[in-house]
Amino acid sequence: MLIALNELYAGVSKWSNDNQGVVSVAVFAITILFGWASGIFSALRRRPKFKITLIDGPTFCCTFPVGRTRGDYQTHRTGIALYLMVANVGSAASSIQNISVGYHWHLRPFSLQWLKYAVGWFWLTDQTAALADFQGKIGEKIKVYPFLTQRNSLSPANSETYLEIGQSTNGVVYFEQAESWGGCYPTVRAGQVQIRVRIHDVFGVGHTAKLKVPSVSMQEARKYNPSFGKTFAELHGETLPHDENA
Repeated sequence: MLIALNELYAGVSKWSNDNQGVVSVAVFAITILFGWASGIFSALRRRPKFKITLIDGPTFCCTFPVGRTRGDYQTHRTGIALYLMVANVGSAASSIQNISVGYHWHLRPFSLQWLKYAVGWFWLTDQTAALADFQGKIGEKIKVYPFLTQRNSLSPANSETYLEIGQSTNGVVYFEQAESWGGCYPTVRAGQVQIRVRIHDVFGVGHTAKLKVPSVSMQEARKYNPSFGKTFAELHGETLPHDENA
């Protein structure tokens, strides 16, 4: 056995000496290939990861009547305000590109759209421009909450949407659903609405968090923003029933 191994070693050594050029080229090619593959894997590991959480403040959901009917149903709209903190806990910097919010419709089991929107998620993919800043009274002072992607009118501060590794930002995002009817509004359980927040970064990667927010009345919602729920009404020249009775 030892003699055979010695002969094999001698044969390999002789072949290597006789073909030094081929061996050098092969080693060079393997080194380049390994470096290329390592670079790809390293690049794949470097990616942003956004952690999404809620902050105390203007975070709630409100469904309110519009004052019209659709068949046998009263029509309504839903407004959602979220005071978010977004932290980049990944390994690459990126920017917030867009933000969506999803929730479950309040539908009867096994109705036509039950599987799609009561078991699945209905998404509001476009933020709505709020007509006024969100604010709250703290003692004798008024705190103006920053928007995340919209400019504030009462404060010059702007939230940062480009996040380096380990950096966080916070701000309010606001959504209004178009006029709807029937069970096309969020399901409320124990005063809470389950939602999903999805943020896409500039690379098209989606970052999602499942959260719960309180369901409140219009009166409670407007303690934070006197124009809550009015954006679509203003665009269409409408007066909401809540405003008529105010």
